[in-house]
Amino acid sequence: PALFQMSGSQPQLGRGVPCLRCRGTCTGFEPHSWRKICKSCKCSQEEHSLSSELEDDRKIGRLLADSKYSTLTARLKGGDGIRIYKRNRMIVTNPNISGKDPTFDTITYEWAPPGLAQKLAMQYMELMPPELQPVAGTDGALQRRRRLARQLPLYDQDPARCRGLAEGEQGLMEEFVKKYKAEALGVGEVALPGQGGSGKDEGKPQDKSIEPSKAPESPNGALEGTPAAGHYRCETCKQAVPGDCPVVYANHAGYARQWHPACFVCCHCSEPLVDLIYFWKGGAPWCGRHYCESLRPRCAGCDEIIFSEDYQQAEGLAWHKKHFACLECETPLAGKPFCLANTSLLCTICSQSKRL
Repeated sequence: PALFQMSGSQPQLGRGVPCLRCRGTCTGFEPHSWRKICKSCKCSQEEHSLSSELEDDRKIGRLLADSKYSTLTARLKGGDGIRIYKRNRMIVTNPNISGKDPTFDTITYEWAPPGLAQKLAMQYMELMPPELQPVAGTDGALQRRRRLARQLPLYDQDPARCRGLAEGEQGLMEEFVKKYKAEALGVGEVALPGQGGSGKDEGKPQDKSIEPSKAPESPNGALEGTPAAGHYRCETCKQAVPGDCPVVYANHAGYARQWHPACFVCCHCSEPLVDLIYFWKGGAPWCGRHYCESLRPRCAGCDEIIFSEDYQQAEGLAWHKKHFACLECETPLAGKPFCLANTSLLCTICSQSKRL
């Protein structure tokens, strides 16, 4: 059978886990040669199975290494030298007194904001919708890992994972990654209002592309909602933030701005930013996927960033020239008639057969 190399893993047999979306109609993941989809059912790899937690932590470790956030990573003893993400898990034990003899219920969060006392970390979690709380064994934990796969694809940071790079383009991608790590990459900080950055702005200039949220003036002319008044407002929803509830700070924004935990989302797709990892541009946080797409086109065929200036475009989408091919029969379509349904590129023959 075909082999598929997952990030940081040993090769996996091609026909493995049945597709969750197809609900059993697909017998297992049959990898395409260069697309990030199953050759059989055309669903993404994450619809079949996600990479392991260790692979996820290696991916985030690689992203944060060589950046100001490298303190969130560590080298594994006896490892291959690659830094791994020190993901903060949180275990909460609560007494259960409903029975005759008291017992204890243990809840494990697959991720929690680092560097916080458990009480504040729990406050943060309780401010998130239940379906977004990454409790082990729940859909919230699964959705966190799916967001990680979507927002931070490994091939957006590692040229060795790319199939679309042409000769001479590896250096362009390396510079692209180096630049976004230095200028845009950030990890949100959780603190009580007014206490972000150790309670001060640390002398850093704020991003002036968006003015900090201000509350209306009170009858006496003073601004309500200013730090002096003890009130704060969320940058996304503009609603007041209680002084005893944790908020998220983004150091690229300056510490005069804060977000409700559930409001710290990508400005493009509105998805919660996985593990508070963001990319700052235009006065707002972006997820990694859409930040990269805002700078360079993404190939609708292989899902990788395009570094060539010579690529194919149609109806607002882009393709590497070698990937402008029919999704079904792989016939190259440059200069030929084609049909485009959503992002599915089909030759006229395959399009007609699908309609029959």
